[in-house]
Amino acid sequence: MKRSLLIAALAGFATTAAYAASSDHLNGAELRQAVVGKTVYLSANGVVLPIAFRANGTMSGRLKAFAASVAGGSPVDSGRWWISNNQLCQRWSQWLDGKSYCYKVSRNGQNVVWVRNDGRRGTARIGS
Repeated sequence: MKRSLLIAALAGFATTAAYAASSDHLNGAELRQAVVGKTVYLSANGVVLPIAFRANGTMSGRLKAFAASVAGGSPVDSGRWWISNNQLCQRWSQWLDGKSYCYKVSRNGQNVVWVRNDGRRGTARIGS
């Protein structure tokens, strides 16, 4: 339960309906423009995870203390992000066991929708 809450927050799970409403996938340049210098807010099961994407390819995230304690993980982590084959890829230092994942990303109004390379789907809001 604890581990699945953290994974759900990181993956930003969404319904199939939300994915079906998405438009074409963003290409590499569009992905870079969408996230560089921005904070992406993932939402799942009432947990919001802000992830800051820096131009130098680093990222950081912070779970609220309560969510982190329930999830059994660290409330903060950092990692690397990059773009490969028109997908947004990332690897956290601790979260998600430090494994790399890549996402096909589409715009859906003010939100983005993605499909991770293992089939999981997610949504998020991009802030400033």
